[in-house]
Amino acid sequence: MKKSYKVEIDCPNCAAKVENAVNKLDGVTKCTINFMTQKLTLETEAEDQTAIVREIARVGKKIDDDFEVSAK
Repeated sequence: MKKSYKVEIDCPNCAAKVENAVNKLDGVTKCTINFMTQKLTLETEAEDQTAIVREIARVGKKIDDDFEVSAK
């Protein structure tokens, strides 16, 4: 399942770090973050991405204190 989320991230370098970390998570097929549009596109095999999104928020906060992810 492919879905987009709104993210709040402060710099392109942090966006790249979060993207790399998320792509290593279990259950994630592909993740891309567009810093300019503040958009995260997540592709998983799971129908319900709630648990994965919570994990993304946790991982993102470790990289950028202001990181947030929410439904579009």
